[in-house]
Amino acid sequence: MSANAPFRPSDAFAELFVAPLGGTKKERDGAVGAPFCDPVEPAPFPQSIVRFRNDRWAARIGLDDLDDAGWIARFARFEPFEGSLPQPLALRYHGHQFRSYNPDIGDGRGFLYAQCYDAAGRLLDLGTKGSGRTPYSRFGDGRLTLKGGVREALATETLEALGVYTSKTLSLIETGEALDRQDEPSPTRSCVMVRLGHSHVRFGAFQRLAAEEDGDAIAALVDYAVRHFYPDLADLDLGPRAAAFFERVAWRTARLVSQWMAAGFVHGVLNTDNMNVTGESFDYGPWRFLPTLDPGFTAAYFDHTGLYAYARQAEAAAWNLSRLGGALTDLASEDALNAALQQFGAVYEREMTVAFYRRLGLAPSGDTPYSVIGDLLVWMQESQVPFEQVFFDWFCGAASADRRARSPLAAQYERDTFAPIARALSGFDPVRPERLAHPYFAREAPHTMLIDAVEASWAPIADADEWGPFDAAVAAAREAGAAYAFDASRFDAAPPSAAT
Repeated sequence: MSANAPFRPSDAFAELFVAPLGGTKKERDGAVGAPFCDPVEPAPFPQSIVRFRNDRWAARIGLDDLDDAGWIARFARFEPFEGSLPQPLALRYHGHQFRSYNPDIGDGRGFLYAQCYDAAGRLLDLGTKGSGRTPYSRFGDGRLTLKGGVREALATETLEALGVYTSKTLSLIETGEALDRQDEPSPTRSCVMVRLGHSHVRFGAFQRLAAEEDGDAIAALVDYAVRHFYPDLADLDLGPRAAAFFERVAWRTARLVSQWMAAGFVHGVLNTDNMNVTGESFDYGPWRFLPTLDPGFTAAYFDHTGLYAYARQAEAAAWNLSRLGGALTDLASEDALNAALQQFGAVYEREMTVAFYRRLGLAPSGDTPYSVIGDLLVWMQESQVPFEQVFFDWFCGAASADRRARSPLAAQYERDTFAPIARALSGFDPVRPERLAHPYFAREAPHTMLIDAVEASWAPIADADEWGPFDAAVAAAREAGAAYAFDASRFDAAPPSAAT
């Protein structure tokens, strides 16, 4: 296909149910794919209008040369790729939702459609949202609103620009159905979305297998994750392998949350079924970016207790990890699993330092580099300055002195309360200060994706089918990404002690 990279299909997930599990549980469960997934059929859509195609990422997997007809065939009708999965698979899982266990969930409006490898040999999943009913749809219609698809595309593009390890929105196709929704004006337009990510194996998949007391399947799922994401663990015996796998997931989850915090991002619904084994951010519902630093800021209107507020995201992630660890106790010792979980706090603290200095374009030094970040965040909370503006203004520290003098916050930076922070930040060495030559840094204010900007992108679509503001928002996020030059696509399988 593409001249940039050939499409390299994979059917890796089928390894789980092609090989027998030794028995009885699989035979009792019946259908092909059990106990991990169910083969399903995509919904037939009355229309297929391509609204967004991510040719940047399509090029990385060899699909950027598809014309619109070919794109629709693959991402609206879901014609299988030769050498990949022969049929879409709805994954099975349970989950704690706002800390209440729910055994009645699974892929209810999406499926794993195909798998492939990128040029670096990394396994990638093509998963859907809004592709129709599955055995886990319950009373839902299995559809996605067009506004929901637009919001997810804006989230992934912005997070990628800000250095968060996130899934990518690959395709958005309007499907011509009128949907009834309680939380937005109805009827509303529909779409089907395809996301690209390293894995769709959620914590909840292990929870379901543990609830079913299917230890063989849990071991097989651990082995699948180790084989494809943590291959250096493959030679360990089963118990140590499961414990080491859990340690990696805990470390990567800590890194992800630190990246959210540095981006000023609130995921909104940190249930166990919304976290996966590669520590990759995905599944964006009621997300928000912070206007100003507010530890209690929540994204979901129904999060009445602030369980998933900005400053509680690490707590939520650690709690979810404890549930994953609990599902592995038949494979690994509780002492080993608890020891891995106990490292979360220290890893999170270290990764917070990495993430915030990375956003500031500075190299941390000294015995307590995070104390400077702590002082900065306290000042930001007390002064209620725009969150993103501060990191834009202070990017590369002293090298941005002239830029800061033209900032809307210039007077704030001159106040006595900020002087010690300014001296400290100016004393750190800038990292790749040549990035400041990018035209993006000639702006007075940074690109942001606050809720008003999201609505400003959506309203013209809803009112007049005008996609210009949405396209402009995507282009602005990509300009910011090019300027900051963060590598948000990286998956590093190295052990925590060696990873950066």
